[in-house]
Amino acid sequence: MPHLNLAPHIRANVRAALAEDGYDHDLTAQLIPEHTQAHATVITREAAVLCGTLWFTECFLTLDPDCKIAWKLQEGDLAEAGQTLCEIRGDARAMLSAERPALNFLQTLSAVASQTRRYVEAAQGTQARIMDTRKTLPGLRMAQKHAVKVGGGFNQRIGLFDGVLVKENHIAAAGGISKVLEHAFQITPPHISIQIEVETLSQLDEALLAGAKLILLDNFSLADMRLAVGHAAKRAELEASGGITLENVRLVAETGVDRISIGALTKDIKAIDLSMRISLP
Repeated sequence: MPHLNLAPHIRANVRAALAEDGYDHDLTAQLIPEHTQAHATVITREAAVLCGTLWFTECFLTLDPDCKIAWKLQEGDLAEAGQTLCEIRGDARAMLSAERPALNFLQTLSAVASQTRRYVEAAQGTQARIMDTRKTLPGLRMAQKHAVKVGGGFNQRIGLFDGVLVKENHIAAAGGISKVLEHAFQITPPHISIQIEVETLSQLDEALLAGAKLILLDNFSLADMRLAVGHAAKRAELEASGGITLENVRLVAETGVDRISIGALTKDIKAIDLSMRISLP
């Protein structure tokens, strides 16, 4: 599993979000008398797995280093609808300027963690691991991959640099499965994983004969997945991908595949409904 060194990504994400909002020219915040101190609470209007607290906190501390945030729940905890997530005390102007970017991070990453948790629970009791993909929101890959882990899922490669995934177009351009795998084994460092995508059982057998140890079953039917598991006979890890939903993920997991990759963990999400209320102390 990739190691997520989050600190530089959190700083970069937050600074980009604050700059995008024009925090240093917040006209509305200037309606508040300078140096006014305020108190705020953040609640969730729906049940969710809490995620994104580091990004949220960084938003406020960037604009007010003396701001105090007291979390009522920890990252990864399940929050009930109506529950208070945290209390904030600090400069009112800074608090108002940081509010929207901070909530954007919290509502988005909590949504990813919550979605992941639902898939993980649906596959519970099987050997299948729920995996993410590179189908992430631009600029938020590390944040969303963190959220997948918080939800109980597993990370695949962070980018094109830390794993080989040979897909149908690579195979076609390189001259076939055997040829492309032979080349991959020659040029890839030992610590880098090599995965190849197959679309038929005959391609699976060809990949196995060529020495593949990690094979992606692209849009296989449930019946063909079961056959693939038998064909592989533990010679390679098998990963199911394509058309995976909450309604069918359990059936996919029960075929005996080792991994299930799901783009919907990070790309098809609905933000958690959060609310922040400010008052004077």
